[in-house]
Amino acid sequence: MTTYTAPVDDMMFLYEKLRNNKFYNELDKYKDVTPDLVKNILEEAAKINQNLILPLAKAGDEQPAVLENGVVRTPPGYKEAYKKYIEDGWTSLSCDPKYGGQGMPKTVSAFFDEMLSSASLSFKLYSELSIGAYNCINHHATDDVKKKFLPKMVEGKWSGTMCLTEPVCGTDLGLLKTKAVEQSDGTYKLTGQKIFITSGDHDLTENIIHLVIARSSDSPSGTRGISLFLVPKFIVNEDGSLGPRNGISTGSIESKMGIKGSATCVLNFDEAAGYMIGPKNKGLNSMFTMMNLERIVVGIQGLGISEIAYQNSLIYSKERKQGKSNKNNSSNGSADFIIEHADIRRSLLNMKSIIEGERALCFWLSQQTEVSLNHNIEEVKQEAADYVSLMTPVVKALFTDMGSEITSEAMQIFGGYGYTKDQGIEQLYRDNRITPIYEGTNSVQAIDLVFRKLINKNGDIIDRYIKMIKKDLENNNEKLSPFIKDLNIYLDKLISFTTWIKDKVENSKDDANAACNDYLKVLGLIAVGHSWIKVLEVSFNDYDNNKEFYEDKIQTARFFFQRVLPRIDTHCISAMSGSGYIMDFKFN
Repeated sequence: MTTYTAPVDDMMFLYEKLRNNKFYNELDKYKDVTPDLVKNILEEAAKINQNLILPLAKAGDEQPAVLENGVVRTPPGYKEAYKKYIEDGWTSLSCDPKYGGQGMPKTVSAFFDEMLSSASLSFKLYSELSIGAYNCINHHATDDVKKKFLPKMVEGKWSGTMCLTEPVCGTDLGLLKTKAVEQSDGTYKLTGQKIFITSGDHDLTENIIHLVIARSSDSPSGTRGISLFLVPKFIVNEDGSLGPRNGISTGSIESKMGIKGSATCVLNFDEAAGYMIGPKNKGLNSMFTMMNLERIVVGIQGLGISEIAYQNSLIYSKERKQGKSNKNNSSNGSADFIIEHADIRRSLLNMKSIIEGERALCFWLSQQTEVSLNHNIEEVKQEAADYVSLMTPVVKALFTDMGSEITSEAMQIFGGYGYTKDQGIEQLYRDNRITPIYEGTNSVQAIDLVFRKLINKNGDIIDRYIKMIKKDLENNNEKLSPFIKDLNIYLDKLISFTTWIKDKVENSKDDANAACNDYLKVLGLIAVGHSWIKVLEVSFNDYDNNKEFYEDKIQTARFFFQRVLPRIDTHCISAMSGSGYIMDFKFN
């Protein structure tokens, strides 16, 4: 079984030293969120994740959620843990106090998301989609609907889902067949089937609030005719009490490679009563409020699983003896701990340098997200929103792809033991493997980045982002100069790649499509490198106050700049070779 210690010290370092976004610090609503308060929250979060939730990971994998006589039952221990989880207020952490929430910023809740992902992704998914549904309802529903549904969702007594995928469509939602027929009282009756619905049914909450995209009977075909509906598992009476079961049934639970404790359901809607959320035929716009935030959270899932994989690999490397290192001159045949071998150290530093850089990037993005939602100057909000839009597919795809790489490396460090179930490492690999797939596959994220996010109605976003990095690199700290020099070299390669891909978007879409994944990784590596520069600046300036901590940061960053950042060369050369030899290939 895996062990886990929440990286509270590293999280607090980011919160105390890198919370330097001028516009974020102008947000009045977070003036009382002090480092002492955040440290207290994170320490309590560490306790519940390490002691209560971590053991659920193995339990859920060995005894998955099951469907019995039409009822979905979660794995042993889930109900008791969820009861404690909501009693302690973790579902309300980032929610509006107006509905009973604690009002913590994303800069705090993102750390909790990471811890929970490390401890048990399956358990996390039962509340994660609820927060996404809460955000969507809070942004787009009427006040009456908000008052009726949000308090119980914030409390955790009711949960939420996102129902998009159907047997006939995944990414191409314009093909959906679920129908909504308007009733005389303004409600709708929905009929159709949704598949791959995370936490679609379970026994943890009294009610489940489904957000369903469907086509009204008088709406046009394609994505222009999609609306969003709130469809509860149980009808909610006017006084807030629960009425009869709605026309929703669970057809089956998917048998999956990983996240087995999470019930991934086929849901059948048979004239189920629902309320339209947001404008008619604008359902995708409303749902993207949930999806975009969820994509960032999925990236954090990859980060969280990477962290626990790294921690267990490091522990194992200090316990397992195998072979002699180059320093071993003994004549009695004694072996060394494998951490003494250069290749094992390379693997560990690869994990560590990526994880800590990603965490710093995520913290920067959390600040931008809060500015985009809450700043009182529209121009400032818009610029932050553009940066969030640009980096959302990058964080989702890069962090989850790196999660696959890191969990695979962890299994390699454990050797044959890693391939067995006893250690829990192969489960981390399996659990993470869904993250590059759901909430839009990583190839879809790359296409979205290149064709929709580099330039939008607000102008050339990627150009502004690159200029922002360039400005941050105008630093006279002599100790930083080697790192800045390296990042500038690769930033110039990103600039050339960007010019090339903009041209291909206009003139050769196959070339652009074939290069999208490489482009996303180049931009992601630059973004992580930029985050490392911010960490290094603090590390050099504050070095004497915490030498051991900052020396660790400096050496970890050195590995990233020498061993990880140069991957950019391969991505650029590969991508800019074009697509002719790909598209002209004849498959037999």
